[in-house]
Amino acid sequence: MAAQGGVAFQEKVSRLVSRQNGKPVLKPSRALALGDTVSNRNPKKREATCITEISILMACWKQNNFVDSLCCNETNAFYTCVAKAQAAIKNKSGQSNIQGGRLPPKQATILLKRYPNQRSEI
Repeated sequence: MAAQGGVAFQEKVSRLVSRQNGKPVLKPSRALALGDTVSNRNPKKREATCITEISILMACWKQNNFVDSLCCNETNAFYTCVAKAQAAIKNKSGQSNIQGGRLPPKQATILLKRYPNQRSEI
């Protein structure tokens, strides 16, 4: 049933765009085809990590007049937190690239370039 609706829609669009009855009723400003690329944007903003560790490190620096040697423990705690956060991000991105039935922009662009659309109009 849905296929018939799609066919009817395509017939209506082709009738509106056709030049059989003089000027076309619907004049598209661009070609009626998908592009071969997708805009590359970050779908989600990442949450900030290691906020407590960096604030403790900055407080230590302020107390000790920004001498790094006196804040070794805080610096090491911050770097271990950063390493754990980066490992968690790598594991998360490696597990599932398709989230919610949507492809990331890079994969969509790769597929569109592999199977490009024909550049002729209807």
